[in-house]
Amino acid sequence: MLTVFVQVGTTFAAHGQPERATVDGYARALLLAGTAALLLRHRHPVAVAYFTSGTVLVHLGAGYPYGPVFVTVAVACFAVVVAGHRGAAWGALGTLWAGHVLIAHWLFRYLPPADDGAESWGQEIAVAVWVVAIVAVSELARTRREQWIKQREERELAARRRADEERLRMARELHDVLAHSISVINVQAGVGLALLDSDPEQARTALTTIKAASKEALGEVRQVLDTLRAPGAAPRAPAPGLDRLPELVEQARSTGLTVTVTTEGGSGEALPPGADLAAFRIVQEALTNVVRHSGSRAARVLVRHAPGAVTLRVDDDGPATGAQAGGSGNGLAGMRERAAALKGTIEAGPRPDGGFRVTAVLPTRTGPTAPQEDQ
Repeated sequence: MLTVFVQVGTTFAAHGQPERATVDGYARALLLAGTAALLLRHRHPVAVAYFTSGTVLVHLGAGYPYGPVFVTVAVACFAVVVAGHRGAAWGALGTLWAGHVLIAHWLFRYLPPADDGAESWGQEIAVAVWVVAIVAVSELARTRREQWIKQREERELAARRRADEERLRMARELHDVLAHSISVINVQAGVGLALLDSDPEQARTALTTIKAASKEALGEVRQVLDTLRAPGAAPRAPAPGLDRLPELVEQARSTGLTVTVTTEGGSGEALPPGADLAAFRIVQEALTNVVRHSGSRAARVLVRHAPGAVTLRVDDDGPATGAQAGGSGNGLAGMRERAAALKGTIEAGPRPDGGFRVTAVLPTRTGPTAPQEDQ
């Protein structure tokens, strides 16, 4: 298209410049060489910029008419500036302008057409302005291109970061669901096996507990996987929160662990979804660790509501048994990640008087920059 434009445009320009040389086959070849060279402007931008400037100088030196022949130089210099070689663009345009000054004011006596005269200096000023305009537009395009590339890289980095965070969230959620349920199932399976012959009714109760725990675990895992398959879709069931603490207490009781829950403060107002889910999972994981690692058969849960925060404390009297009942050993790390995601804090460790304590403080007031972990 550019070749057709240059060829046809030069033909029309020749009609308005009868004093210039006639556009012949040699002129057509020069015009074709200039536009054909643009095919290589991305691979060899510097060479193409100087080549097009040379073809234009030869075209003007041969006395052919002014016209769209300058477009080839503009396109070549635009490409060379966008490629980051602004010095080459200035060099090619400077060569073109200096060569035009020589041809139009000194060499015209020795070049065709025979009756040609010197061009006005006003025309040289116009050519200089045209040169500066080409470089300015090219620099603007280069800057916008660099900004676009940077923004695209930032978007890709943000997308990868969101994907990593989502994978971590899914892994944490699955860990908390499975670790708790499998610990309950493990304990109840041991009870059922031990009492299968001596107390079949108690073994039946253990099997019933296993069935209920596995059903609940499957439901929560299915909910997490549904969210993974359809990112952004609304969950089919509400996320668990502190309102489900009685269920945790009942499940713990089925394993032989007595849990006492104490609630302080609060006006009955519901917690934000992210904080509510994190609070539930932290208490769930803490009780799971008591079942798996503590010799104590009693645990105490304190939920203290305060303006702007909720404090959770889970205590058991120990001692640690060193026994394993399944799990990956990532429970404490998962609790810390949940607290950190809400800009909260968590402390876990042995108590001076024996036993173990987990204390978490989660902010409940969310501002414009506060994260909503599992909103």
